[in-house]
Amino acid sequence: MSIIRLAGASAILGLFIAQGPAQAAELTDPQIAHIAYTAGVLDIETAKLALKKSKNKEVVAFARNMVHDHEAVNGKALALVKKLKVTPEDNDVSKGLVSQAEAKRASLAALDGPAFDKAYADNEIGYHKTVNAALADTLIPAAANAELKALLQTGLKIFQGHELHAEHLAGTLK
Repeated sequence: MSIIRLAGASAILGLFIAQGPAQAAELTDPQIAHIAYTAGVLDIETAKLALKKSKNKEVVAFARNMVHDHEAVNGKALALVKKLKVTPEDNDVSKGLVSQAEAKRASLAALDGPAFDKAYADNEIGYHKTVNAALADTLIPAAANAELKALLQTGLKIFQGHELHAEHLAGTLK
């Protein structure tokens, strides 16, 4: 695992771990919805950066897939919160995710060519490992609403596929 990927993943994971089991259990469904939605938006923004910067057809195809899948899941999330008449609540975890992602995107934006492609793929591995762990270990168990829990579980399955795809992609890049 590259140092950049490890540092980014560790920082994001630290936001979830810092809350601890007791605080994670205190997360409300609107906060959980906001965290999950924010994580998707952040990956979309990073994928859009890859679409602008990369000339590698596999990286571009992967980035397009990230935009498509995360927009689809986020669309379902918005429909669910509207149906439930719930307003997602910003919180320390979602704010931390935004801060970390902005810093990571800035470091990626400074790269070009194969260096960008490899760093992007490595970042996607770390990001999906972190988000998947947060979904499985924190957000899904803490969700009270059955429909929200089901949506998070569906998202987890999709994002586990993203993690595997990113690992395959990274393995093809130098």
